[in-house]
Amino acid sequence: MKFKICFLMLFLGITTIGISQNTTNYKAEREKTHSLIHTKLKVGFNFDKKELNGEAWVTAKPYFYDSDTFVLDAKAMVIHNITLQNKKLEYAYDGYQITINLPKKYTKEETFTVYINYTARPDKVKEKGSDAITSAKGLYFINASGLDKKKPTQIWTQGETEGSSCWFPTIDAPNQKTTQEIYITVPNKYVTLSNGELVSQTKKGANRTDYWKLDQKHAPYLFFLGVGEFEIVEDANYKNIPINYYVEKEYAPYAKQIFGNTPEMMQFFSEKLGVAFPWNKYSQIVVRDYVSGAMENTTAVVHGEQAYQKPGQLIDENKHENTIAHELFHHWFGNLVTSESWSNLTLNESFANYSEYLWQEHKYGSEAAEMHLYDNNQLYLTGQESDKNLVRFNYDDKEDLFDLVSYNKGGTILHMLRNYLGDEAFFLGLKTYLNEYKYQSAEVPQLRLIFEKITGKDLNWFFNQWYYGANHPTISVSYDYNLIRKTVTVNIYQQQPEKFQFPLTIDIFEGNKRRRETVFIENNDASFTFNYKKQPTLIQVNADGVLLCEIIENKVLSDYIFQLKNALNYGHRREALLEIAKKQDDKDAFNSVVAAMDDTSYKIRILALENIDLINKFSKKDAIRKIMQMAKEDNKTLVKAAAIETLGKLIDPELKQIFADGLESESFAVLGKSLVAMYYVDKDLAIKKSKELPDEVRKILATPLTRIFIEANDESELAFIAKNIISGMYLSGTTKDKALYTKAFDRVAKSNNLQAIKNLLDDMVAKGIQYKKFNFNQVMINLMRSMVSKQEKSTNSNRERNIAIIKTNMASLIE
Repeated sequence: MKFKICFLMLFLGITTIGISQNTTNYKAEREKTHSLIHTKLKVGFNFDKKELNGEAWVTAKPYFYDSDTFVLDAKAMVIHNITLQNKKLEYAYDGYQITINLPKKYTKEETFTVYINYTARPDKVKEKGSDAITSAKGLYFINASGLDKKKPTQIWTQGETEGSSCWFPTIDAPNQKTTQEIYITVPNKYVTLSNGELVSQTKKGANRTDYWKLDQKHAPYLFFLGVGEFEIVEDANYKNIPINYYVEKEYAPYAKQIFGNTPEMMQFFSEKLGVAFPWNKYSQIVVRDYVSGAMENTTAVVHGEQAYQKPGQLIDENKHENTIAHELFHHWFGNLVTSESWSNLTLNESFANYSEYLWQEHKYGSEAAEMHLYDNNQLYLTGQESDKNLVRFNYDDKEDLFDLVSYNKGGTILHMLRNYLGDEAFFLGLKTYLNEYKYQSAEVPQLRLIFEKITGKDLNWFFNQWYYGANHPTISVSYDYNLIRKTVTVNIYQQQPEKFQFPLTIDIFEGNKRRRETVFIENNDASFTFNYKKQPTLIQVNADGVLLCEIIENKVLSDYIFQLKNALNYGHRREALLEIAKKQDDKDAFNSVVAAMDDTSYKIRILALENIDLINKFSKKDAIRKIMQMAKEDNKTLVKAAAIETLGKLIDPELKQIFADGLESESFAVLGKSLVAMYYVDKDLAIKKSKELPDEVRKILATPLTRIFIEANDESELAFIAKNIISGMYLSGTTKDKALYTKAFDRVAKSNNLQAIKNLLDDMVAKGIQYKKFNFNQVMINLMRSMVSKQEKSTNSNRERNIAIIKTNMASLIE
């Protein structure tokens, strides 16, 4: 599972607080009274009622003890009939579980197959969602009536964590494994997707039955079915493994641009792990209104609409590429070997998170991987979740485990373990773990024992502090120089209550010469003395950026200038640039910012462009010429866009041709920044070009267009602006964008533009419902109240009508 909701949580500032680690609410692994063996399903759909009519044949046997009862999870279903060998069985059903009375006591050597005829009613399910998965109905009907002409009719499932038992009876636990077959009957116009191989398709009148089969065992939460009008785009096979993409017709021409690295990813991961891709096909499907980012259903991965991108976006950056790698890697970590309990979720999600680093490192180099690791760590460090253990047996709800600790922190911990053990031992350990527990479930100690057996090292200290403990080191650093002996002592003091042990790299620069020392910290207070020939120009702690930590040290401007120029790690250069940018009145500082525009990291170049001070521009002509050159020639379109934005702030008509050239760019980032820059030198041309854009492009460029239309006070575009305000206010990545959309909200809220008001309210209601578990419905209610207040103070002739509409929508969010 790749989740997107953490971004919403961070930007809203309404992050759910993790449960205290000293709670007594211990959650044990699901007891295994029976073992699933095989699951056979036949399903059809009642679109009008949003229900699934199903037949299930569940084959199982007692796990160890003899048993004459069989309990299956089945949420909010109507159970019509249960039989065994065509004989009716007595059962009790409480809306959550079916307790079936078997005709005799079965031993662990005896299998039986129970037949269940049932109707699944997902809208009756009362389970709540999680930070990662905003709903838990298991089965979702999208536009089932077909009345919304702007949205296709689709059906899809979401099994993690216990959603599969919302659409078929099963033992809905990660420590169960079963083979499966499923017959899906749908109208002929629809395509279906499920796990494994499509064995056959049988037409009967207006309907068709597709038969899917998976002969390898996997966990019930990984079952999937998808139905809709999809184009199937075939990619190159990897070692006879079919690779397909299921997308809506509009995106079929771009499917290979979005997902086309999949075959290479499959080869890379297979070779890196030393374990071949273990399944018989690999399909990816993009669905509407998905409840999370993506999900690793075995051989049938589902993605949300954010996967859809047009060439103008992809030329800048495939924002979904890491998610594609993440879900593929789950087919080893999570699907082949599964966390035995949700407490051990790290064995699924931390590995999938780390796969993103591995892919970036392989495909784009070590610097790209460093940039990814830095961003990954910052989400955790700013996410207010450091009080949580990675392996948590004490928690309020299993859904709470899908957080920045299980994903981001866990991925970084694996990177630290890899660094400590070395690549050969680390990847041999992963290969051994996968082979030893394939098609089974596992717990974290089993991973530790494999690494210990391979390396001969005791790793309890590492797993105790990083897996079974919380927090991370906060390190205070100071330096003592002995000029007579020519030594420097580096003092390390850990400020957090917990004591961490860890290796630490220290780079010592003597002039431009660098040497790296590696030390091992065992106590909260440690000192290390190093000789030097020439007094060090800079000492860089955590020089390789591997350790997940926060560092506190005193540096002056000259230190940061040297660090920006010479530090190897992206994070250290980024840190230095931001500090230097605060002091550009100093000539050396300004020149350092200019020099950073040549940095090998495109993110550093963008940061330099965003922060350069061009006040007194006539004395900074050389820097401006450099920025002009970047706007024309940088090999990264995102850097070109940043350069154009920086030039646009100068409001210089002589730069008009650069902006005009940008208006012809294939890059949407360059186009958007060029429109805004052009507005300030040729307002009429910018507005004309903005209005001429196709609707699909206008939607993608909502932020720059909103900036132009708000600045121009263009009443005719308020309806367009209104559709994007809530996302802009709460999901925008910059303070400037949030301020823009706050201004846009104020403009719409007090306007008399009925369509704009309705568009804004529709979006507020939809998002208030979607993110209700984060109290976002209350956030929207408060905004609506402010809209009422603004209308009351306005001179609008229709303000009473507008207020009534606002209050009606407000009522729909009030319980």
